[in-house]
Amino acid sequence: MSRFALFLITSLVCSVLCLSTAAAFDGPLQVKNQFPLFLNIDAPYLESAYTETSFSANLSHSSVFMLKQSARWSVQLDMELTELNLRYKKDIPNLFEVGVDVPVMRQTAGFMDGFLDWYHTTFNFPDYGRSTRPKNSFLYEVRRDGAFVIQGDKDRIEIGDVRLSLKKMVLKNDPVISIKADIELPTGDAPTGYGSGSIDWGAALLVDKTFNDWLRTYTNIGAVFPGKYRGYETIPLKDYYYGGVGVEAALWRHVSLLGQVFAQTSPFPTMDISKVDGAAILLVLGGRYSSGNHGAELSLTEDLNTTGAPDFIVTITYKLKM
Repeated sequence: MSRFALFLITSLVCSVLCLSTAAAFDGPLQVKNQFPLFLNIDAPYLESAYTETSFSANLSHSSVFMLKQSARWSVQLDMELTELNLRYKKDIPNLFEVGVDVPVMRQTAGFMDGFLDWYHTTFNFPDYGRSTRPKNSFLYEVRRDGAFVIQGDKDRIEIGDVRLSLKKMVLKNDPVISIKADIELPTGDAPTGYGSGSIDWGAALLVDKTFNDWLRTYTNIGAVFPGKYRGYETIPLKDYYYGGVGVEAALWRHVSLLGQVFAQTSPFPTMDISKVDGAAILLVLGGRYSSGNHGAELSLTEDLNTTGAPDFIVTITYKLKM
């Protein structure tokens, strides 16, 4: 864990000890794992069990560096990725919530290599070989048996795979419990890394538990059942599982601090590359400002075990409740 993440945790604890008037809860931070191999395979994010009508614009930027290979597979990643996710949710009273997610993505060589080099050098953190590559250069290649599965194409702005969802509350007391199902359509370009090329679907159990007027937890457990990855080569994928726990501390009238941990298994067949085959574990820390029906969020995500996740993700969200 970086010193910045440790600082945020310490700040959260200190703020709780200095608790004042509570604000309304508004759910966990909706941050997806932006690891390029996993992002387009119905990548989940933590959600509240409550239903709502809202529109949100979620802007994420991440940096990924991984140069790994095995006897059959080669995964070469040196890139930054920006995603604007537009989400609309509609609560149909006494029935369910329907939703649609439209991701707009751009793969780039990026601009942060100089800062990351300074960061790793200053704090004596390993750079995993980043310094062996030219600064701010682009590389996104996945091969099996020497043949391309994915060959990324930089500086394009593309719509990814569009997701449709359905959420039903089954228990409205405390805890609040919902079940959710979603389906992701192959609207993105899979060979260049902007989609999966198949229909993917998932299901999840969502649980919200309120402990008093200022603290709420969110728990999600789910599974995703993907089709095949239809890139330059067609790759059979496997079902994967995920889970996460988030905590929201509504510390002031307009401000909440949030922390959450998310984990998922890999949807790809075994590559004999531990950084892809192992479970990804992400720590997300951030805050939310809400006023009336409007809200804004800022968060930082770090990969706790340097497996199946970007080096970091910065996310900014604007949300309008209707």
